[in-house]
Amino acid sequence: MRLLRDPLLWLAAVFIGLLVAMPHSEALFHWLFPQQPRPVYLQETFINLALAHLWLVAISSVAAVAIGVGLGIVVTRPWGREFRTLVETVVAAGQTFPPVAVLAVAVPVMGFGREPALIALTLYGLLPVVQGTLAGLSAVPEGAKEVATGMGMSRWQQLYKVELPLAAPVILAGVRTSVIINIGTATIASTVGASTLGTPIIIGLSGFNTAYVMQGALLVALLAIIVDRGFERVLRLMTRHVR
Repeated sequence: MRLLRDPLLWLAAVFIGLLVAMPHSEALFHWLFPQQPRPVYLQETFINLALAHLWLVAISSVAAVAIGVGLGIVVTRPWGREFRTLVETVVAAGQTFPPVAVLAVAVPVMGFGREPALIALTLYGLLPVVQGTLAGLSAVPEGAKEVATGMGMSRWQQLYKVELPLAAPVILAGVRTSVIINIGTATIASTVGASTLGTPIIIGLSGFNTAYVMQGALLVALLAIIVDRGFERVLRLMTRHVR
């Protein structure tokens, strides 16, 4: 019974239900937008668009987390602290450039498709991960490190067994922000030929079809809410465990 009352499961069920029901909702959207002769996007199934969107976000987010956490670890080590300002400046600059500008540069080199979108999303998702890693590792109490040293742990053992577990909630908060940003930003990947939930939005904007825009925007917003609530639940469990 508790599972049936879980709002996250209900949100996921509504999202899946919309993916399945959207192609069959022509009567509803024709009533909402009577001026549109084709009020429902039917060029691709919404299920395939959602899967492609999730794949793009997942791959770019994994890359951003791997690079961002790695950089954060490097610049918090004694031998890498001198590069901290440089790393922070570079990743901040990466989010300063609009993703569209990154796509415009990458497309002539890599062509149309998912590859340039992956580069843009990875660069755009780095800053929150790096900031979260730096904040988390910097907040680890010195006493915990001294105890680990007294137990005979090497520096790498301290990192994996003490620092990273204690910093994990803060790092995950940065990852959460990065993933949510990428869910929204991935919609523009459709401008370079990648299939995402942004495809009906882009086609709707170019064809002045508000119904298409609403369908894509509704699904993207709901997906972002579901993922955000999922991260919130994981963070709550991790914080409780650390305490």
